Amino acid sequence: MTTLFETQAPRPLADRLRPNTLIEVVGQDHLLGPDGPIGRMVGQKRLASMILWGPPGTGKTTIARLLAETTNLEFAPLSAVFSGVADLRKIFDAAKGRRGIGRGTLLFIDEIHRFNRAQQDGFLPYVEDGTVVLIGATTENPSFELNAALLSRCQVMVLRRLDDSALAELLERAETIEGRKLPLLPEGRAALRAMADGDGRFLLNLCEELFALPKDTPPLDTQGIAATVQRRAPVYDKNQDGHYNLISALHKSLRGSDTDAALYWFARMLDGGEDPNYIARRLTRFAVEDIGLADPQALVQAIAAWNAYERLGSPEGELALTQLVIYLGTAPKSNAAYRAFNAAQAAARETGSLSPPKHILNAPTRLMKDLGHGKDYAYDHATADGFSGQNYFPEGMARQELYRPVDRGFERDVKKRLEYWARLRDRLARGESGPESED
Repeated sequence: MTTLFETQAPRPLADRLRPNTLIEVVGQDHLLGPDGPIGRMVGQKRLASMILWGPPGTGKTTIARLLAETTNLEFAPLSAVFSGVADLRKIFDAAKGRRGIGRGTLLFIDEIHRFNRAQQDGFLPYVEDGTVVLIGATTENPSFELNAALLSRCQVMVLRRLDDSALAELLERAETIEGRKLPLLPEGRAALRAMADGDGRFLLNLCEELFALPKDTPPLDTQGIAATVQRRAPVYDKNQDGHYNLISALHKSLRGSDTDAALYWFARMLDGGEDPNYIARRLTRFAVEDIGLADPQALVQAIAAWNAYERLGSPEGELALTQLVIYLGTAPKSNAAYRAFNAAQAAARETGSLSPPKHILNAPTRLMKDLGHGKDYAYDHATADGFSGQNYFPEGMARQELYRPVDRGFERDVKKRLEYWARLRDRLARGESGPESED
């Protein structure tokens, strides 16, 4: 029950603007609308356990509270950061008591991924028998952070970061409740929304700072906003989803030869505090996996840029990595070496321990010579074409074409050379001789 003193205490703008109905929640119509999964549940007066997964400031706690009110369930909030097994036990005992008098309980666990696997297992019997409807909130990927058993009993609802129109609506609501306009020029208003980076709560905190300015403050433009309020730190966890999502975006942008997009994701990672050495390592991997011999200089450039960064450090060395991103993005692409390695590994596993053919084995002793080691070996440099065409695969194993270069970049020349050797090998196998043109 709210006391008289609590009603007179100052409340943050974000708390005063907290929605009172699901319709007032902005930016999540794909979940809460009549055709959305949560909207359909509410329309049918039922509620299943669920995990609300999304970035900060998108309304996870508010949605859980409103769902409890809408479905007439007791709202039992808990933070996994500050709670343990004893707190859970108290809630489950209270929920059993309510169930005995016909009232249900919605257990809301904020930061549910903070509970360990054993604690998560403790929810299962109470979720299964309907003692509680569980709603967990997390900013981390549930696939990695939550037990498979718990996930199988919950629906995962993905909340979106608030888009520009949703943030604009929050600004209008803030101005309505304050009864005055924010001291912003149109460009300053746009900059404020951009600084919030999809976080509604942070946007309202920025508004509070602006409303606290002297009333004769002239309207602020982009530079004025930057000088007045604190920029939001980007949402990026170097050890979790942000880390893997952004490096994947960088890698795939490079593979798609979209250099500008690659530069953007590269800058996002640096801005989020990623270790440039990790980025350099992944760029080096890209040079051999996705460019390979289409441009042999890609690996040289990658190692050089990495070395340059290690010698210069930040921020000077980051320009060397920038140059590398541009080089890799604009280089011809080939994963032929990557595919060849995978094919060779598969062939090696399938054929087991086959020995090399005897004619390419060394024979340092008489016994080995008597066994046929080195017999009939043709020294390639001594042949007319510098190519003997002998078999180098194990005896009893058919020849395999593992490396298939693409018709791009330097590999175009490699491909011509391999085709020339293939023609020459066929002619020698037929006993034919004479010059063979490489063209």
